[in-house]
This record gives sequence, structure tokens and C-alpha cells, in this order.
Amino acid sequence: MTDQPEHLDLTSLPADKTAELLRLFPEIRTEGGQIDFDKLKLVLGQTVDVGRERYGMTWPGKAECFKTIQTPSMGTLLPVPAESVDFDTTENLIIEGDNLEALKLLQKAYLGKVKMIYIDPPYNTGNDFIYPDNYTESLQTYLEYTNQVDAEGRKFGTNSDTDGRFHSRWMNMMYPRLYLARNLLRDDGVIFINIGEEELNNLIKICDEIMGEGNRLSIISRVAKTASNKGTFFAPSVDFILCYAKNIFELQQFSDSVDEKLYKKFEVEGLRKGDQYRDDIALYQSALDTRPNQRYWIKCPDGSFVIPPGKTFPANFEDGFKTIPEKGDGVWRWTPETYFTNKSLIVFKETSTSPLINQDGKKAKYNIYTKSYLKDREENGGTLPRNILTDFINRKGADLLKKYDIEFDYSKPVELIEYLLQITGCSGNDIVLDFFAGSCTTGHSVINWNTSNSSNIRFICIQLPETIENSNFLTVADIGKERMRRVIKKIKKDDTGKFGLNSAQDRGFRVFKLAESNFKAWDASAPKDVKSLATQLELHVEHIRAGRTSEDILYEILFKSGFALTTLVEKIELTGKSVYSVASGGMLICLEKELTLESIRAMAELKPQRVVCLDLGFAGNDQLKTNAVQIFKNKEIVFKTV
Repeated sequence: MTDQPEHLDLTSLPADKTAELLRLFPEIRTEGGQIDFDKLKLVLGQTVDVGRERYGMTWPGKAECFKTIQTPSMGTLLPVPAESVDFDTTENLIIEGDNLEALKLLQKAYLGKVKMIYIDPPYNTGNDFIYPDNYTESLQTYLEYTNQVDAEGRKFGTNSDTDGRFHSRWMNMMYPRLYLARNLLRDDGVIFINIGEEELNNLIKICDEIMGEGNRLSIISRVAKTASNKGTFFAPSVDFILCYAKNIFELQQFSDSVDEKLYKKFEVEGLRKGDQYRDDIALYQSALDTRPNQRYWIKCPDGSFVIPPGKTFPANFEDGFKTIPEKGDGVWRWTPETYFTNKSLIVFKETSTSPLINQDGKKAKYNIYTKSYLKDREENGGTLPRNILTDFINRKGADLLKKYDIEFDYSKPVELIEYLLQITGCSGNDIVLDFFAGSCTTGHSVINWNTSNSSNIRFICIQLPETIENSNFLTVADIGKERMRRVIKKIKKDDTGKFGLNSAQDRGFRVFKLAESNFKAWDASAPKDVKSLATQLELHVEHIRAGRTSEDILYEILFKSGFALTTLVEKIELTGKSVYSVASGGMLICLEKELTLESIRAMAELKPQRVVCLDLGFAGNDQLKTNAVQIFKNKEIVFKTV
């Protein structure tokens, strides 16, 4: 007999099981598309000798990242209704705290439920990076940073570019957060990460490993500023947005709106009279790849034949007669079949600068364009978004905040996130997450988008209470909360007198703050002598931390039971005892410290699926607890005490 678990021989897995493992854990994929079993063991929490050389990215501390990911949080999220707007009804969240701990706490309740993530993490320029010095004690570090416990030397601070572990520290911070964030995405979810050139290369490699290289959608260039002359050899004007899908095969096609300014003309004759169209897209473009079936003659109105530049020509002068192009030969955008099907969309324009050549090998008299109708383009899903953005410079973000009497220079423009909501097709009750929320630009963008598009997208914004030099605000998190209050107040004021327009939309947010768990944890590292053990036992006679309210305990039980922090909760009275009814009675939580047999029976009669009570509620009455267990068991109700 042995207590050791049996180990499966994963090396002989069938193809479908291998594919499923690679889908669930894209970070274990090798360069050849197989499973890296050592990395799989790391993911599953096993110790592995990582000394062997292999293809992949590594850095000092990477192995510790997996320990960080797998270490459960000992924290909780305390509700703060006083800093919220419409706390009891809203489904939007602002979480103040270290995002690593917050992401861990969200895993059970929000696993696979987030449609879009947008983050703007520190670019690691040498002076803008806040991080916990001790990654294995991030909750303790956070509590010290926010003066919730006495400091012992650990702190948050800037990442100096003179430090020998400058890049490693940044990657150790990002890796576990992105790993946990991926778990929260829906199968058709997508993540956008704003980043500067300092860590662009490292971030691409991290995301390729965590998200899967095949799920990389684009590296978007964004014009961030146009007037700056800082820099050395170049004035930095752009940053980048990495875009990855959770599963590219589940992701719907991105769609940008059509620029109506390009469609100014109108048909005078024909069936489409009155339709807007454009006719300035050339059928030949020099950047087209050479394709075997797209080099052929086209007959012009004057009877001549034209073809893209090159040295290979079709044997016969016939409309649509093709040849196989050689290297260097130009081709049309359309195949002959498409050309004949859409001849009504062909436009010939006389020009002296045509790139085409005629049947004599000379410059052609015509260039050829295709007609595109606005209505057709809109009905076919618009146009693909470009991988360069020029309309969302940083200055717009700071200027907008000034309109709300807030001075803060590091806010991204709301138009940027609204654009990402648009092209990804966010709608309905989709959830958008930002765990480097800063001044809550993402929350502002979601509220704006809902107002303009009659949707009810929900947001979760997580921000560290990073201290700042600002006469009106102590922390960045304070700026974000106050910004959202002012934004919501203005929108509600603007809607006054509009006959209930958008009245059903969610214009509020619940504030939660990271803190130690409401329940004292047993200190396994304490000395094992009699005196120390006695002290530990005394501490756990009353195992709920002093000063914690019933609501604090309620929400910890909720999200640790897998319920969202915005789940509907009603407070009811049963035999003189207060009971929380969760999700229309699916779960009952009683936090009374003096339970009775009558209250136990009353809860059982409501036939919930689960019941949770305080262990203190039985006050050492073992017989009452035994009766409660039996009563709930007879009703097939899951019963638990905390």
C-alpha cells in the first residue's frame, strides 16, 4: 500500500487529448506544436528541474511565477457602500487593491465570463512602475503599503533601470497577472494590452506563451503624442496595443464602421439610383502577392487590352484570358471569375499616370477601379479595423478629465476603449475588465458606450491605491472613484426630461477594498511548543477578525462560493433571525451567533440548495449542530459552517 498518487503516462496521449491539453494550457506548447511535459508539470504544481536547455523564453524568477499563481489568496474584498453609487442594484465593480490578489479572488466567480480585457500596465521606463518587492507575500506587502498592518521593510516602489533585474522584475510582475486574467476570459474573449517599446518584445513573448502564438491577432501601433520632442535619436510618438484572442476559432470577426465621407457620389442611372458609392479603389495594387490565377487581360471601352505591369502575357487577346505570372509580375485583386461576376462594378478612368500596360507593352490609357456601395459594405459587417490608430492621442484623456475638474496627466482617451468595444462587438450584458484601471478610463468608456448604444455592458476596474502628489486626491484609486461619480452624475443630469430614455441602464458601481480575510488563518509557521499552541487556540476561539460586519463576511462567503460580487441578495427574517437569501433563494446564509432549532427548520423548509452558518452560531452546542446536519441532509441541502 502507498499514499503516493498514481501518475498517468501522458507521453502516449491520443491526438484529441493532446489537442485539448494544448487548448487548455497554451503555455505548454513546444515550438513544434507538441506538449512540453516539464512545463505541464510546472503548471500543475509539480517541482521540475528546469536546467535543461530548450526553445523558449526564461528569466530569473520565472519558475517562482507558477508558485505565485498557485498560491491561494488569504485576502478578501470588503464592501464599501459609502464610496459607491447605487450599491444595492449596480453590477459594475471598482476594486481597490493589488490586482494579483484581486484576480485570484475573482477566479471562481468570474471564470470564463469576461468578454474583453483592456489594460494599460506600467511601461517600465525606470520611474513609473509600482510593484511588490516580495512576490510571495503580495497581500502582506499590500497591507503594509496601505498601512493596514505594521511595516517590516517590504514596500511598493519604482523599478530602477540601474537594477540588474530591471526586466526580470517587470516580467515576474506581469506573467502571473496575465495568466490569471486569461482564465477569466470567455472562449470568444479578447485582451488588449497597451505597452511602450521598452517591454514590447518581452510582452509579446510572454503573451505568445500564455495565450498561444496562434491566438495573436495583431500588434497595433497607436499615435500617442504628436508634439513631444523628447528622446534621443527619435522623438517617441507611438506606443503599441497587443491583441490576443482566448480562442481564435471562437472569436467573431472584428468590424469597424464605414467612413461615410468616402462615399459622396450617387448613381444617376441604373437600379441603384440614389445609393452612395466610391470608385477610387484600384483593381491593381503593387503590394498584392503574386497569385497564379489573377493575371489576365481586361478589355477597355476603346477596344484595347490592359494588364498589370510585368513580363509575362496571356497568349490570346481576349477579355479575361489569363496566364501564370512569374516572379515580379503584377496581378489584379480579383480572379477572372470574380471579374466577370462583378463587371458592373468596374470603372475605367483615363489617366496619363496609369501603372497598367496595353497589348503593345506601352503605358495604358486607362486605369481600372472598382465600385463599392456604402449600403453593401454596411450590410456585410463594415470594414476590417486597421492596425494603426491615429485618432486617440493621450492629450485627449487629460483634457477630458479637466472638464470634470480633475488634474491627472496619465489617462488614456475614452474614445480608444470605446473603439475597442465597437470593433470587438461588445454588447448586451458583456463584462469588460481592466486590472490596471488608473483613473477608471475603462469604466467611463463603458458608461459612455452604454448611453450611446442602448446596451448594458458591465465593467470591473481594479486599481492599486498608489499614492500621488495631488492636492485633491491621496491615491490614483481615489481619482478613479471620484471620476466615475462625476461622470454618472453628469449623465443622469443630461438625461433629465428625456422621458425615461436609457432609464434601465446601469449607472452605478460597487466599491470593494482588498483586506485580510474575515476569518483568522491558522499560523502553520508558529512554534510548536505548548505555550505557542495555546496562544493559537485562544486566537481561534473567536476566529472572526474584530471590527468586521455581517456584510463583510457575507461577501467573502459569496465569492468564495462562486457567486459574483453583484449577485442579488435579499435580507429576510426567519423565526426572529436575519438570513441572507442569495440568487432567489438558491443559497441561504445565516450569520447569527445564537442559532435555534426553529431557525434551522425554517431555513430547511425554504428548500435552498445550500446553507451556510457561522460555527459560532452553535455556541458549542454539539447536539444542535448534529440536529442541523441531519435536518439539512434529509432535505438534500448542502450544509456548511464557517
